[in-house]
Amino acid sequence: MRIVRHWQSTPADARGAVVAVGNFDGVHLGHRAVIDEGRRIARSLGAPLAVLTFEPHPRQVLAAPKEPFRLTPLRIKARHLAALGVDVLFVARFDRAFAAREPASFVADVVAAGIGARHVVVGHDFAFGRGRAGTVALLTEVGGTLGVGVTSIEAAGTGTTIHSASRARRLLSDGDVAALPEVLGRYWEIDGHVVAGDRRGRTIGFPTANLRCAGILHPARGVYALWAQPAGDARWYPAVANLGRRPTFDKTEDLLEVHIFDYAADLYGRRLRAAFADRVRPERRFDGIDALKAQIADDCDAARAILARSPAPDTEESAALPRRQASS
Repeated sequence: MRIVRHWQSTPADARGAVVAVGNFDGVHLGHRAVIDEGRRIARSLGAPLAVLTFEPHPRQVLAAPKEPFRLTPLRIKARHLAALGVDVLFVARFDRAFAAREPASFVADVVAAGIGARHVVVGHDFAFGRGRAGTVALLTEVGGTLGVGVTSIEAAGTGTTIHSASRARRLLSDGDVAALPEVLGRYWEIDGHVVAGDRRGRTIGFPTANLRCAGILHPARGVYALWAQPAGDARWYPAVANLGRRPTFDKTEDLLEVHIFDYAADLYGRRLRAAFADRVRPERRFDGIDALKAQIADDCDAARAILARSPAPDTEESAALPRRQASS
């Protein structure tokens, strides 16, 4: 997948695409419905499939939220989009000047003239432009005058439940990671560089690879069964992890401490993906090291049992990284 960060100077070979437009935070099943329709249209036209998204997330610019809320930072979002067969990812810088564009200007200058879209696919409630005044009807009207086709997709869901990023955030905050595949179509994951910890895990027989969680949306504190994948390794490994502040040792920083079963390589400084399968238990304080060691052993057994019935993530998605990034 090619990444184009400057829509003002889109390369000629990236123009003429069928473009799915939206934030796509979480790349959940509702988003996939939009992208799937884009793919269907792109194949019928013999055109590339593209996505137009915005960085930073508009909510960060317009609402200044006090707490982290993003389900998928750009790196993870790009990986999931590549796995869905997207050929080009347009990443438009979102700032207050961009937000102040009149809706017709967004369609004419960004979508038509800028990225050269041949056809656009959006969700039924897509809103854009200054004050979010742009509607699907306006997009269709203005796009039609510029030769840009428009398709809108109804909300996707199961029964009376709509797939949405807000629902995924609630489940994540509650620690109900086992329910997230019902919304996302896959496990929720975190991705980061392994940092040095206290190295206490090695001394008690459970070495860990540690990822910082400060400043990112993450599950409720506790112990989780998950699948771990070190950078450069196509395999997913079963693992158990504690996410929290380690109250037994009076720590205050949220840290994800991942113990990968039957794995001995040094991971310091490498990137690590952690895909959450289920919660084992909430975080708690222990009276001492012996009690902690006994509980960790029980947690390992519980996590192994969970992962025995929870398949590893799709290895094809693991390999679906952007092929090259474009500065143009």
